[in-house]
Amino acid sequence: MKSAQIRQTFLDFFASKQHQIVPSAPMVIKNDPTLMFTNAGMNQFKDIFLGNVAAKFPRVADTQKCLRVSGKHNDLEEVGHDTYHHTMFEMLGNWSFGDYFKKEAIGWAWELLTEVLALDKEKLYVTVFGGDDAEKMNPDDEARQYWLEHIAADRILYGSKKDNFWEMGDTGPCGPCSEIHIDLRSDEEIAAVPGKEMVNAGHPQVVEIWNLVFIQFNRMADGSLRPLPAKHVDTGMGFERLCMALQKKRSNYDTDVFQPLLQEIARIAGVEYGADEKADIAMRVIADHCRTLAFAIADGQLPSNVKAGYVIRRILRRAVRYGFTFLNLRDPFINRLIPTLVDQMGAFFPELVSQKDLITRVITEEEANFLRTLAHGIQKFNNYMAEAPAKGSVDGQFAFELFDTYGFPIDLTQLMAREQGWEVDMESFQHHLNLQKERSRQAAAKDTDDWVMVGSEESETRFVGYDLLETDVEIVKYRRVKTSKRTYYQMVFNQTPFYAESGGQAGDTGWLLNGDEVLEVENTVKENNLSMHIVSKLPADCSAGFTARVDAAKRTATANNHSATHLLHAALRQVLGTHVEQKGSLVDPERLRFDFAHFAKLTDSELAAVEALVNERIRANINRIEHRSIAIEKARQMGAMALFGEKYGDVVRVVAFDPQYSVELCGGTHVEATGQIGLLKIVSESAIAAGVRRIEAITGSSALEWYNLQVNLVEQIKVLVKNPADVIRGVNNILDENQRLNKELEELRRQKVDVMKRELLEQLETVNGVRFLATRIDADAAVAKDLAFAMKAQSDRLFVLLAYVADGKPGLSLLISDDLVAERSLNAGQIVRALAKEIRGGGGGQPGFATAGGSMPEGIDAALGLAVSFI
Repeated sequence: MKSAQIRQTFLDFFASKQHQIVPSAPMVIKNDPTLMFTNAGMNQFKDIFLGNVAAKFPRVADTQKCLRVSGKHNDLEEVGHDTYHHTMFEMLGNWSFGDYFKKEAIGWAWELLTEVLALDKEKLYVTVFGGDDAEKMNPDDEARQYWLEHIAADRILYGSKKDNFWEMGDTGPCGPCSEIHIDLRSDEEIAAVPGKEMVNAGHPQVVEIWNLVFIQFNRMADGSLRPLPAKHVDTGMGFERLCMALQKKRSNYDTDVFQPLLQEIARIAGVEYGADEKADIAMRVIADHCRTLAFAIADGQLPSNVKAGYVIRRILRRAVRYGFTFLNLRDPFINRLIPTLVDQMGAFFPELVSQKDLITRVITEEEANFLRTLAHGIQKFNNYMAEAPAKGSVDGQFAFELFDTYGFPIDLTQLMAREQGWEVDMESFQHHLNLQKERSRQAAAKDTDDWVMVGSEESETRFVGYDLLETDVEIVKYRRVKTSKRTYYQMVFNQTPFYAESGGQAGDTGWLLNGDEVLEVENTVKENNLSMHIVSKLPADCSAGFTARVDAAKRTATANNHSATHLLHAALRQVLGTHVEQKGSLVDPERLRFDFAHFAKLTDSELAAVEALVNERIRANINRIEHRSIAIEKARQMGAMALFGEKYGDVVRVVAFDPQYSVELCGGTHVEATGQIGLLKIVSESAIAAGVRRIEAITGSSALEWYNLQVNLVEQIKVLVKNPADVIRGVNNILDENQRLNKELEELRRQKVDVMKRELLEQLETVNGVRFLATRIDADAAVAKDLAFAMKAQSDRLFVLLAYVADGKPGLSLLISDDLVAERSLNAGQIVRALAKEIRGGGGGQPGFATAGGSMPEGIDAALGLAVSFI
């Protein structure tokens, strides 16, 4: 059975059991500070489990794109080395929200696996929670009894809390789980060691394929468990592992999920998959990571140096490194796999098809950049080895610098060191790495208390901020949050005029008032669909009634920028073409930032045209058209653009400024009419990734201030150039004069070097067969370098050390002739580093020329005196 058929069979089976089949949520998570990536099928239903929203359907099934590369769920280092771990994988799942429970979940799982998919019952084992004495938790005998209806008792195994009790996090919904394992070993292996002894033992052919989670408790901050009012089912089956079992393979990578990619990698590298273990590992890593990169970029996450973008960049670089090291691939190659991946998975995941060009361009540029980084790192490593005094151990701090600053992998540093008979001081490297991790951990550490209930529980805060900036509210619940820097409180109201940060729009700020008591609302954020208001202290009486008041000036400025972003998007599509798609945005009271797909830098005329078109629409004072609750399909018929990487509900909000110009799906706050924006000024345009540009702009009073500043600058320049009538001509006259004076200065400098060169050549002494000079000169670093190389051009066997003081700081320049470098193995970089200690500084360079700087001019004489000792 082909993988596509397996996927469809699963969905069809649960559709027959009255489950609503829903699409996969994006793999990249937005508007949730607790997660960067979807790492389990249940993530998109988390708000239902937490009781923050009601379920639309009591039964649901899907296949979910998942990514596990960080935190508790981190499979990255196993990927490629074993047969069944992946970064990106599909999770087939079925859910019950307060509907069916253990009996049905267990019965349907068995029916699908053994009757529909016809897996051998004699190869299956199941585990159930065996209880936990420390927490006084009983075994899940209820699940065991239901399993006994389908499978022999000796195939039902009790599991530990680690393996058979699922928890969302340190707090929140949790419950016992029941895993289904399959034994794919040969009959001879099974006869030698029974499968029940290999369950959860790490054997690559005895693996878990399905986990049935029975969510029936809520874990509190104090560690206690409370029963949930409604019990849920959350199951997840690894699609790739199921394919391995059904296609009778011994590795996920041998299935048709991965083989097309692996064969294409082998063709590009000119090798055969299966011929060499190290090359095979590299190809498996690349095949896995290629999938991750493509889906992440399609979902809107570009490689970068922060947060989720850093994770994606790290995955790409890991793939490049394996290709570079084990397949001798020196040019971008991952980008060449995208057509194969799109052909294979594009039918079920259309985002791969529509975003194919962007995916290819982004990966190509990232590969090229990292290959240059590898070359730079190799050069730094070679320089280090050339200057090292003797064979031994590569300093761990230097290895960490390569890793941390230049992105150079530590295992590649180890490999290059071993090739020269060296080892890396891994204890020191690990020490510096741990220090960095500890700094990051402390910076991110956060201790969150349980919610304290004040009013009646509400499933969802009612947002009234589209119409009101002030309203009466009640506090429903609050909790305290402690970080390394401060303590603050998160409060949830029954209704709120405060917009919670989401969709690229900053959260509202303002005040909470009760008589004379005024609390500042510092920010409004959204977590698990809860709008949380951040305050530094609690009110005197949380059960009192309050007035919530939004900072109107900041809200207005934010609305100006958000509506201007919509006008900008439409203008870009009109000026550049309809290929322009939004890839990200940020709007707050100060500015707007808009990222979009486009494959070239905008010309000055294009930027001017875009800006002019936006300002034309602003002056037209177009009224906002708003549809707050409209079916998603009707919204699309109106021309509203749905962005890849965003998850929309069945009912959406549409904001339009002229239905023929700008129609977008948007939950943010906007102006009543475009004239309120006043003015837009683009202040920068740049590239943030291959095929993705960024425009930053300001509006309203900020834009007016920008223009006033430019006018004032021009007025000041007029005074400085003494030509108020023609400021451009005045500036050009100054530039011409500056160029003439620079030429005169360069000629004087050349003459000075020529005179000093003749004097210094006369001062050369012969010491041990070397023409030697160590002296102080009245010059700077540039003149010292010119002098040294001018002397080299007229004499051989030179060892010249020139010392100087420039701007109060001492400097050394050392030149050694090529013949001395070759004959006597002299190294200017090593020598100048030793001499620099006398001036309390450091330096380095090439074997023939090196420089140093310091902070103690009075040490120059000592440095000059030491120089002769090296020859």
